Amino acid sequence: MTRNIILKVKKFVDGDGLIAEDYLTKREFEIRLYGIDAPEINYCNKIKKDEKELQMPATLLIKLGYLSFNFLKDQVNLGDICTLVQEHNNLVDKYGRSLGYLILNDGRVLNEIMIKEGYAKPYSDVFCKMLPLYQEWSLQAKNTSKGLYSLVSKF
Repeated sequence: MTRNIILKVKKFVDGDGLIAEDYLTKREFEIRLYGIDAPEINYCNKIKKDEKELQMPATLLIKLGYLSFNFLKDQVNLGDICTLVQEHNNLVDKYGRSLGYLILNDGRVLNEIMIKEGYAKPYSDVFCKMLPLYQEWSLQAKNTSKGLYSLVSKF
């Protein structure tokens, strides 16, 4: 079971998040692209955790985060009308952000683009139906040195 919301892109947050406005209710809310994870763009607790886990300096991780963020901004424009498709069992994350797959006005799925082009990796902490495909596409991006994988072997 899924739920669809027509929205307008209002602001970019990072490589896996943005602020949107519900086209009908005009309510603004934050979206976390479901099933993917991009490096952070600010020094925070997650970056400290990633630094230890990946054994990479925060400055490099933040640089990768900005590359991911800029790639996302090249895929969608402020003011674009898109559709957020949500899985009913995971509508919001622990921070209250709406989880979903963002269908761009040309029919492409932003989550898929970020993974296939190597600017995000699969996020496996929360199950999503697309995870097995995301893992496959991410491995293909890594094996062909796409996106961030042209600079590092992991992120």
